[in-house]
Amino acid sequence: MAGTMTMAGCTQVRGHQGYVADEVLMSAIQAGVDNRQSVEASLGRPTFTGQFDDNTWYYLSRDTRQYGFNNPHPRDQLVMRVQFDADGNVTAVDRTGLELVASISPDGDKTPTLGRDRSFFQELFGNIGAVGAPGAQGGSNDPTRP
Repeated sequence: MAGTMTMAGCTQVRGHQGYVADEVLMSAIQAGVDNRQSVEASLGRPTFTGQFDDNTWYYLSRDTRQYGFNNPHPRDQLVMRVQFDADGNVTAVDRTGLELVASISPDGDKTPTLGRDRSFFQELFGNIGAVGAPGAQGGSNDPTRP
């Protein structure tokens, strides 16, 4: 029974995110031939559009695999970028895959920061003597202050 439960936790889970890519339809989109309406009729609405203008459409498709409770890992990815001119005609079609995926792994539970690495006691007692005693008159380099 315990072995069955352990093996069930190691089952591979496959997932899909984004656009369901049809290779025939995607390869039919051509620069100089298609326009915004024909692309939308063939591929549907894009996954997302360009951040600064609506003349760039992106179709994103990603297949993942995951074992048990681990994070999913990408198996396959397709990003198709369709660029339009001001009249709505296709000017360029680009495709990329997993080669542009970056793996970012955080450094544990801490974020590295700039500055000195001080211990608890250095933080607690580090300012002793750095600040003048209460009521003491210190000299100032500022001519407008006494």
